[in-house]
Amino acid sequence: MKKWGCLFLLLLCLCLTYIYIGPFFEPKADLPNVEVQEYDQHENDKAGDGRTSESVQIDLTKDQIYQGNLLLVNSEYPVDRESIKSDVVNLFKHNELVKGYGLLDNDTYLSEDIARKFSDMIAAAEKEGVSNFFITSGFRDFDEQRVLYQEKGSAYALPPGYSEHNLGLSLDVGTTQMKMAEAPEGEWIEKNAWKYGFILRYPEDKADVTGINYEPWHIRYVGLPHSAIMKENNFVLEEYLDYLKEKKKVSAKVDGQKYTVSYYAFSENTTINIAENHEYEISGNNMDGVIVTVYE
Repeated sequence: MKKWGCLFLLLLCLCLTYIYIGPFFEPKADLPNVEVQEYDQHENDKAGDGRTSESVQIDLTKDQIYQGNLLLVNSEYPVDRESIKSDVVNLFKHNELVKGYGLLDNDTYLSEDIARKFSDMIAAAEKEGVSNFFITSGFRDFDEQRVLYQEKGSAYALPPGYSEHNLGLSLDVGTTQMKMAEAPEGEWIEKNAWKYGFILRYPEDKADVTGINYEPWHIRYVGLPHSAIMKENNFVLEEYLDYLKEKKKVSAKVDGQKYTVSYYAFSENTTINIAENHEYEISGNNMDGVIVTVYE
């Protein structure tokens, strides 16, 4: 009887521990459900250009290298003026875009499209009890970046044209509580931003790749499935674009939606063939080619 009594007490303690502390091994719910298939490049070459009687042919132009959500901006690849988002607005004058978060000042600019996507993400965070967000910085034009660089110096700012803030795709997110590195808001973004197409652009363990020290407040929009593939593989944007350039084509399934992502180096008379009735997006990489994402 003593043996059964001890066993009962042990089970009771385990149950109470689970209730008050939680399970010993929580599932990694913050990680994406991504399946990636890498194509054999030799087989790709044998398959030809993929043209069928039911495909749409698209002629690539050089200016497409500098447009889209996957543009790489760093010390080697500056912002082309044609790359700047055309829908940048003053958020203070568009209350319908500012939902669930605050603004540090009245001159906060951002792409209207990105602001809507950010609001959707913040609404999801609020449902999970994380709600003290505000934007500290959004889009900055070259003149504003120049002034910031002159005032702060190279240790705290980048020269005009070399900051992602000059694109309209990036923003700095703060919290009313504490530093983002320690705040629930910072933790939530690091775990969940990928679900809404955003990435933490400068992670703590990737400073040697990005050339920028850890910035838990700086997020960047790249869109799905790219944010999910990057999260799954612990890629920063530099690594992801190199990965696509090496593989040429990958197929990814994210939460049931299938995508095919292909890299094309630009040359004169480059054409792309996409099956009819498929949605697609084209983004340049700001270097030498474009990435075509097909929704299947």
